[in-house]
Amino acid sequence: MPITDEAGLREILELDRVAVVGCSTTPGKDAHEIPKYLIEQGYDVVPVNPFADEIFGREAYDSLAGVPGEIDIVDVFRPSEEVSGIVDEVLDRDDIGVVWLQLGIHDDDAVERAEAAGLRVVQDRCMKPTHQQLLG
Repeated sequence: MPITDEAGLREILELDRVAVVGCSTTPGKDAHEIPKYLIEQGYDVVPVNPFADEIFGREAYDSLAGVPGEIDIVDVFRPSEEVSGIVDEVLDRDDIGVVWLQLGIHDDDAVERAEAAGLRVVQDRCMKPTHQQLLG
């Protein structure tokens, strides 16, 4: 079951390094504004976007496989039909503990696979208002 309780969400939000899959270069889009907010809150945001060289002055990576160092949270801003492939990328690494699917994004089968592999999952929930509610 995806994490929905305040204590579990708070524990996740206390992690530091967030790889944002689908991070956008376009101001005004949620996939740009929410990672920007996370940076402003002190998170180490790593943009993952194969069509950008950098976002927020940070190097953008083509895929999770290319991101150096450990990742605490993978925050997904891609359509629900892409979640399964993203979870495959997550499972190819051994350093990711959380998959966070943004508001409107869900894939129950992919969530089950991630949880079976020991990952914590948040589904269909936005990090920004959750952060503001619990830690803001």
